[in-house]
Amino acid sequence: MNQLHRTRALATLRRSWRLLRSFPMEQTRPQAFYSGLATDTFNLLDSLHRDISGTGLRGRRVLDVGGGPGYFASTFTAQGSHYLSVEPSATELHATGLPAKQSVRGDGLSLPFANCVFDLVYSSNVAEHVPQPWTMGEEMLRVAKPGGLVVLSYTVWLGPFGGHETGLWQHYIGGAWARDRYALKHGHAPKNVFGESLFDLSCAEGIRWAQSLKDAEVMALIPRYHPAWAWWLVRIPGLREFLVSNLVIVLRKTDPEQALP
Repeated sequence: MNQLHRTRALATLRRSWRLLRSFPMEQTRPQAFYSGLATDTFNLLDSLHRDISGTGLRGRRVLDVGGGPGYFASTFTAQGSHYLSVEPSATELHATGLPAKQSVRGDGLSLPFANCVFDLVYSSNVAEHVPQPWTMGEEMLRVAKPGGLVVLSYTVWLGPFGGHETGLWQHYIGGAWARDRYALKHGHAPKNVFGESLFDLSCAEGIRWAQSLKDAEVMALIPRYHPAWAWWLVRIPGLREFLVSNLVIVLRKTDPEQALP
């Protein structure tokens, strides 16, 4: 795999601590949370693209699968990227009243785009919310250009944030139990309902899927929110399920012509 020098330099303990402190603001102060996350996401993707492809994202076509209500558009556009997001939920798309001119309503399991369009296709914390995450991953590969990157990042179920707002430990007892406990305590169902809009994805599943692909090369498998000196956790079966928290799968789409013998 690529050495990812720029991406490693970005992955500091200070960054990890800053992101960790911001997580509780997701539902109480979404503007502050998502603006910071958007900046961090751009920096991560730009670094990955520079490390693997030799250039940044300025002037590149970027597709955000599951982009939500548009927090990321201004950040990517300000950096010179041609950004577009796709979001299946009209409610989510217009939740903040932000302009949606760089968003398309569509399903990640059947992206409304032609083959080989985008330089980089990414999805952040969406795969654990869809019942067929690897179908979505294959759709992301389909719309990426040969030589383009696909970055799929998702929350690992057995990590401390696997249950999302239902708690830091409750999901270890069971997703359904944590869901029902939340509803009983708060008087309403959680935003992420286990079995409907939240599913138990493991690190191992994502790694097996990535390594099974015939039309892509695995460029990196890293924990998103960890400092670079802790990236080794992804290589340890069992331990990675509890400590990785969020797995980033980085793929480069192969050129079919180059793949011919």
